[in-house]
Amino acid sequence: MSDLEQTQGEPKQEERSLGLACHLLALAGLVVPFGNILGPLIIWLVKKDDSAFVDDQGKEALNFNITISIAGFIAFLLMFVVIGGLLLPIIGIFWLIMTIIAAVKANGGERYRYPLTIRLIK
Repeated sequence: MSDLEQTQGEPKQEERSLGLACHLLALAGLVVPFGNILGPLIIWLVKKDDSAFVDDQGKEALNFNITISIAGFIAFLLMFVVIGGLLLPIIGIFWLIMTIIAAVKANGGERYRYPLTIRLIK
């Protein structure tokens, strides 16, 4: 992918749809264990070389869902000292809201950045 192609205006509709899918496939985590990571990972691995937008949004979705998984695991461990029982629903609601916001922004062609995310994949 050339630098010119990466800096050109809006992503095409197909790229925006794939960016949307990167974010929304994280909701598979509601049904499949680690689906919140596997969904975006599959789209990103298949399409990252075809589109700079999909590459960017796929990495962003993966980083956010890995961060949420780590936070959820820590909150689970903290359930033994009660505070995890309060943190776990807050993390879940935050995850759902941020995923929906990111999907809407990606569908609009915006390169969305999740807040409070550890950027492990660069």
